[in-house]
Amino acid sequence: MPKFRYTALDAHGRQIRGQLEADGEAGVLRILTERQLFPVGITSEDGGVGPSGRRRRVSSRDVGLMYGQLADLIGSGVPMLRSLDSLIRSTVNANLKAILKEVRTAVSDGQTLTDALRKYPEVFPPLHTAMVQAGERASFLEDVLRSLADFLERLDELKAKVMGAMIYPALLSALGTTVMAGALIFFVPKFEPLLAGAQKPLPTVLLFGASTLLRSYWYLVALGIAALTALLLSALRKESSRRTLEIIQFKIPVVGGALRMLAITRFCRILGTMLANGVPMLGALKIAKDATGSRLLGEQIGAAAESVRDGKSLSLPLSACGLFPDQVMAMITVAEESNKLDKVLLHIANTVERRTNQQVDQSVRLIEPVILCLVAAGIGFLALGLLLPIFTLAGSLGKH
Repeated sequence: MPKFRYTALDAHGRQIRGQLEADGEAGVLRILTERQLFPVGITSEDGGVGPSGRRRRVSSRDVGLMYGQLADLIGSGVPMLRSLDSLIRSTVNANLKAILKEVRTAVSDGQTLTDALRKYPEVFPPLHTAMVQAGERASFLEDVLRSLADFLERLDELKAKVMGAMIYPALLSALGTTVMAGALIFFVPKFEPLLAGAQKPLPTVLLFGASTLLRSYWYLVALGIAALTALLLSALRKESSRRTLEIIQFKIPVVGGALRMLAITRFCRILGTMLANGVPMLGALKIAKDATGSRLLGEQIGAAAESVRDGKSLSLPLSACGLFPDQVMAMITVAEESNKLDKVLLHIANTVERRTNQQVDQSVRLIEPVILCLVAAGIGFLALGLLLPIFTLAGSLGKH
C-alpha cells in the first residue's frame, strides 16, 4: 500500500504533519476527515507524481482556461461528468487532456472533484484544491472556478509583463558581453605586435592580460565560471543565504520596492480569493504563506497566523513587520473591523497590481541606461587601453 505524507490543521488551527498508508489520496482524505483534520497538503512518497507514474506539467494559462470553461458548463446546468467529457474533447494540451481523463474516471467512481484533483499537485496545487473543496461543500463551485480562472489570468498577465519587460535589458547584456569577448579574442591580439616596444599603461596591461587569458586559458575561465555558479547555487540552497539575498533585493532602489509589492499583491489576492470562497482563515493563511514567493513575507504571515490562532487580529503582526505600506495596513485594519476582509484584500490586490506595473516599468527604464552605461564603459576601456600606448609612442617619436 502506498505511503503519503500530509500536512493538516486541527480544530484549534495547529499544524500537524505525518505519514499514512492508504489506497490513494482519497483514502488519506477520508482518514484525515475522520480525525477531524483539515488537509492542507498531501504528497506521495514517489515525489508527487500522478497515478500514471510520471510527473506532468501544465501551464497556468491552460489550467485557468480549463477552470473558466468548467465554470461555464456547470453554470449552464451541465452535469459534472458531461462537463468533463466536453473539456476532454476541447482541450488542446496533451498533458492536461490525459489528466482530465483520469479525473473523469475518478469522479465517475464516486470521488469528489477535490479528491480527483488532489492526485495531481504539480498541476492543481493546494491553493486550488482548497478552494474547490470549499466550493463543493458550500454548493458554489461555479463561483470558485470563476475566481480561480480570474486569479490565474491576472497572475499570468503580471508574470508575462515582468518577463516581457526584462527581454530588452537581457538582450543588451548579452550583446555587450558578446562584443567585449569578441574584441578581446579577435581584435586586441592584432595590436600586441604593434605595441610590443611601446610603454604600456595600466589599462593596456589589463586589456592584453584579459585577451591572453581568454585566448590561451579559456578552459580555466570556463571552469572558474562553472565553479562560481556551483558555489552560488550551493549557497542558495541554504535557507539563511536565500533569506539574506532577499533582504538585499528588497533594499535595491526601485527594483526592491517592485519585488516587495509583487509579493504583497500575490498574498492579498490569494488570501482574499480563498476567504471569499469559504476557505477558513487559518487554512488560507497557511496556503498564502507558502504561495507568496517571498521568504521574508512568508515568515511574517506565519507569525500573523499564530496571532489569529490566539484570537488576536491579523493586522497587528503584519503592521509590525514593516513590509506592508501604511496605506495597505490601514485598509486591512478597517476591513477586519467591518468584517469585509476578503473584498478589501482583493481591492488592495487590484490597486497594488496597477502601482506595481508602474514600478516595474520604472525599474526597467532604470535598468536599461545602467546596462548601456556598463557597455559604454567596457568599450571605452577597450579604446583607452589601445589608444593610450599609441599616443605615448607617437609623442616619443615626435620628440626624436
